[in-house]
Amino acid sequence: MTSMDSTEPGIDERQTDEVIYRVAVAAFTYYADKADVEPGYRVDEDIDWAIQPVHGLDPLELAALRERVRAAITDPTIDRQAFIREVTTLART
Repeated sequence: MTSMDSTEPGIDERQTDEVIYRVAVAAFTYYADKADVEPGYRVDEDIDWAIQPVHGLDPLELAALRERVRAAITDPTIDRQAFIREVTTLART
């Protein structure tokens, strides 16, 4: 369980909603050969943009989130509802 102290930035529902929105935009515009069609494109740029609202997460949590976001963007077969549930649990009250 993660505990918060007065110096730890909290992650709120607004931030997790923003992550979900950004992942949706990135996933909707992603296609397998996008890097070939758009020189210089890297999926990591989309991932960085998508997780920016929660940059205050613990580094281990952030690394795990990066991988979940990568899958949500690049794999159209993942369970998106499960992804949304996972992201919403990041909100701390």
